[in-house]
Amino acid sequence: MSVKMIFSDIDGTLINSNHVLTTKTIQAIKACTKRNIPFILVSARMPRGIFPLQKQLGLTDPIVCYSGALIIHSKQTELTDAPLLNVSMGTDSVNTIYGQICNRFPNISFSAYSFDQWLVSNTDDPWIDQEYAIAGTPMTLYDFHDEHSAAEIPPIHKVLCMGDPVQIDHFHQSLSALDLQVVMVKSKPTYLEIMADHVSKASAMQLLLNNYNIRRDETLAFGDNYNDLDMLRFAGIGVAMENAPGIVKGAADFVTLSNDQDGIQAALDRFGLLHNE
Repeated sequence: MSVKMIFSDIDGTLINSNHVLTTKTIQAIKACTKRNIPFILVSARMPRGIFPLQKQLGLTDPIVCYSGALIIHSKQTELTDAPLLNVSMGTDSVNTIYGQICNRFPNISFSAYSFDQWLVSNTDDPWIDQEYAIAGTPMTLYDFHDEHSAAEIPPIHKVLCMGDPVQIDHFHQSLSALDLQVVMVKSKPTYLEIMADHVSKASAMQLLLNNYNIRRDETLAFGDNYNDLDMLRFAGIGVAMENAPGIVKGAADFVTLSNDQDGIQAALDRFGLLHNE
């Protein structure tokens, strides 16, 4: 099978546990792009959390943000100007989620993302500090307590809820019992990410395949966590990292080394994508 497009998650996959790209990973990806194989970064991150990595890798392909809710051109300067895909959540859903946290789950951290803004309700929050240390993206204080109308609230592409794993599970169950038009995925035991209904990494992949005129069976995808499951199952070859949970490994076609052992480079070499033709 000929691989003509590669998709990769970022945290736990592309970057190591120190949140940096290794030399071997950079060299391997650049070898693929020299062969005109697009390498697409697919993440739950906001654009400014992806662009520095895109630049470091020398990539010029579109990027997939918020697990598929926003797809933008790599050279796009104004994010509101005709993105390839722009799917935001309903205002009622956002307000309901925030209300649930205020009234029933006060220990869970709530924040939301709009285009390239990270909107936080409280800057004195250890969970917010933790996420900032990982992604390094600036935050904007936003008063979610106000009764915002649909015309006032900015488009929300993702809601991020962080907390103790047990509380996150209970909160997830509570939201699942409500009639919200959203999709909820855990990117790690302490993170519940919420997007508009039907948003997925797989649907973002399909849109880009249509644009590039590439078949699904000509793709390879890398991932490490539950929010990568649909992407790994959709790809022609789904590659899970060794550091992935068992369920994620079981959904993949191949398991490579961990993100701390240059797993992407190892898999690209295994599938002959680093060999000279």
